[in-house]
Amino acid sequence: MVSERGLQVLRAIVQDYVETHEPVGSRSIVERHAFGVSAATIRNDMAQLEDEDLITAPHTSSGRVPTDKGYRVFVNHLAQLRPLSGAQRAAIESFLVAPADLDDLMARTVRVLTQLTGQVALAQYPSFARAKITHLELVALAPNRVLVILVTDAGGISQRVAPLPIDIDEEDIAVLRARLSAVISGRPVADASERVGDLGPVEPAGARTQPALDVIAGVISEELGEFRQDRLVMAGAATLARREQDFRGSIHPLLEAIEEQVTLLRLMSEMVTDEHGLAASIGTENAPFGLGEASIVASNYAAPGGTARVGVMGPTRMDYPTNLAAARAVARYLSRLLEDDDSGR
Repeated sequence: MVSERGLQVLRAIVQDYVETHEPVGSRSIVERHAFGVSAATIRNDMAQLEDEDLITAPHTSSGRVPTDKGYRVFVNHLAQLRPLSGAQRAAIESFLVAPADLDDLMARTVRVLTQLTGQVALAQYPSFARAKITHLELVALAPNRVLVILVTDAGGISQRVAPLPIDIDEEDIAVLRARLSAVISGRPVADASERVGDLGPVEPAGARTQPALDVIAGVISEELGEFRQDRLVMAGAATLARREQDFRGSIHPLLEAIEEQVTLLRLMSEMVTDEHGLAASIGTENAPFGLGEASIVASNYAAPGGTARVGVMGPTRMDYPTNLAAARAVARYLSRLLEDDDSGR
């Protein structure tokens, strides 16, 4: 069993290795940290850590580096989140203030997070599955083209052009808008999707516009289906190339995961958070997802549709306390923005 001083030696090794990218030896620990014991005593502590598979020697006669298990112990028991500086907090606020819409807010969120951490930033969209449709608008762009706009109470907005098989006028649009709004407005996305899919024919007097109604209803159904799907937004993929030397193997699985997103969505959703809403999945813990070379840290944020997560992905040799603090700070600000937006409706 590792002693209390041995755990503090592990903390020193993790911190020094993350900072210097060099294996850490007993002499440097004595010089950099105030343990008040000899290098020989530190070597004994390091031997105990190595027996517990918390550190390892990358080369013969070298210093030691943390293992994935060592990082896990560090994150669970030894890491102390570092408060963000005033400049960092100001950067978050200035980046996220007055977004144009939810898409703009989520894009800004990952941009500021990758700037704060130097890692790939990830953010789940709020779930719109339980959101309600608050507004449907049809805007004529041409006699045979309309813009279909859907808005939910969780901030979701969809805009899509529908090419029509017939020409319609403003009076027709008003009738179609009223017909469709009566079916979906005020209803949850899932319920609205079913109802618009079961939409019956118009009254005989409006039979001429039936082809246009069918097309617009189909567009609405497809867009509501998009609302029900989990979505992920990312930024900073280029940082992987700059940090390639930090990975023991290939970064290609990470690039594939970024491109496909499904794997990252599953991993982000399955991460277990602590009592503060923080989570970390480290190295080999991600092997079932094909991402055994990477670590992900995340924080929950609150949204009208429930909770979602924002975080960063990078090599296991990352600054966990700083990255967790950045994810938590961004998540808290994001929660406040979404709460204010929801209460202001």
